[in-house]
Amino acid sequence: MQSVWTDSTEQKRFPKLSEDRKTEILIVGGGMAGVLCAYFLKQAGFGCILAEAERIGGGITKNTTAKITAQHGLIYDSIIRQYGAEKAKEYLEVNLAALARYRTLCKGLDCAFEEAPAFVYSREAAEPLQREAEAYRRIGADGGFVSDVPLPFSVAGAVRLDHQAQFHPLQFISQIAEGLPIYEDTFIREVKGHKAVTDDGDVIEADKIIITTHFPFINTKGGYFLKMYQHRSYVLALEGAPRMEGMLVDMDKKGLSFRQYKDLLLLGGGSHRTGKKGGGFQELEAFAAAHYKGANMKYRWATQDCMTLDGIPYIGRYGKHTPDLFVATGFNKWGMTSSMAAAMILCEMIKTGKENTDSVFYPSRSIMKPQLLLNGAESAMNLLAPLPRRCTHLGCALHWNKAERSWDCPCHGSRYDEQGRLIDNPAMRRKHFE
Repeated sequence: MQSVWTDSTEQKRFPKLSEDRKTEILIVGGGMAGVLCAYFLKQAGFGCILAEAERIGGGITKNTTAKITAQHGLIYDSIIRQYGAEKAKEYLEVNLAALARYRTLCKGLDCAFEEAPAFVYSREAAEPLQREAEAYRRIGADGGFVSDVPLPFSVAGAVRLDHQAQFHPLQFISQIAEGLPIYEDTFIREVKGHKAVTDDGDVIEADKIIITTHFPFINTKGGYFLKMYQHRSYVLALEGAPRMEGMLVDMDKKGLSFRQYKDLLLLGGGSHRTGKKGGGFQELEAFAAAHYKGANMKYRWATQDCMTLDGIPYIGRYGKHTPDLFVATGFNKWGMTSSMAAAMILCEMIKTGKENTDSVFYPSRSIMKPQLLLNGAESAMNLLAPLPRRCTHLGCALHWNKAERSWDCPCHGSRYDEQGRLIDNPAMRRKHFE
């Protein structure tokens, strides 16, 4: 089970770290966010090292649907209601700047970059979409409410945002990684102060450290195990389906998404909290059979996203009292745009030495949100569940995922194969479930 991106890319291998090193900046995690951080920091003249446990782009990046957009569900009405219009405008401007930077970088790269409008639709409820359209008007976004979208079923309406984009993420990352100080197969098992220790005992000493490991693994700072959970979703790549223009997502987290890649329609959905039951591939296959008769499934894959308390990523200092430790996480299903936004924000913070405490992305903002109670209840329930297999992250009970034949943790999203080997963090890679 591999994505179309993996099957259509040959990536260069990078060496494994095999000695102690010193550097100005260490980046832990080689997904899109980590590689972009390394790219911008090297451009800015900093000495840096990127340590990746396996292969760059080999985690969530390879399983994205690769939309580059400032339209992240019905985010702007939500931000206005939580934090005000100025914070919503900041969110828009940062993500549009990220899109613009991709547009500039992709001009010289072979990565299937193309512009496309983005839509959030609803099958039943127009009123939330109209509120989002009003939020667009207030903050100056280039879009609004539309009543018709190119879908094989009727909708109550949609919100459209023009001049967005899509691309091939692994082709992009393999080209910008050329010449960067990257070490693959270099698993960081511990970070203490300014030192990071690999599984082999090598030590990297750095003035500053950036954690871009999807779900942060340092539990003693930042409280990310309270502030996030993980959400699993599924993708089919269909050959022979009618061509679809634009990128479309349901406003419901459990709804369907659509985008075109060459002659393939990428159909996403079947979502659920990791460790819980959901529609999975069966839901997508049933929809394809009903609406795209004669289409063939060429690829299928699954992905996983870190979901924050308020729908906004955590980008900045790892905790209130970590002046030299930074984080980028909680991208809420919008990892490609948020990765670029994170790299731009963190590079600017490191260059200027300024904190972003007033930013909508500030990681130590208030956690007093309803989702916090739900996360706490889920953790308590699974910590007390009398099941034999336990996650090595914080000891939650593991649940069997029949569709993917894995043991999944509902608390924070760690996943293990049938033999107990770790597939997805925040549990540490070398530990098997208990």
